[in-house]
Amino acid sequence: MEKSTKNTLIAIGSGLAVGAILGVLFAPNKGIDTRRKITEAKDKLAEKLKEQVEKSKESLLSLKEGIKERLEAVNEKVEELV
Repeated sequence: MEKSTKNTLIAIGSGLAVGAILGVLFAPNKGIDTRRKITEAKDKLAEKLKEQVEKSKESLLSLKEGIKERLEAVNEKVEELV
């Protein structure tokens, strides 16, 4: 994953987390309701983050396989020339 894409995803995730927490904190609710909402928001964010990490892992593995295949092809060409 490109660095700019990664930074954008981190910024979006951080913004969502901060927005959710501020929204909950400034809402007129009881303390127990506020804590429950913060916990729910945290859990949702953690799940989204896990999903994104998994997608990134899959992308990296796919990229690794592609590079491996290309290197093998280059090695075969080099062996033919030698």
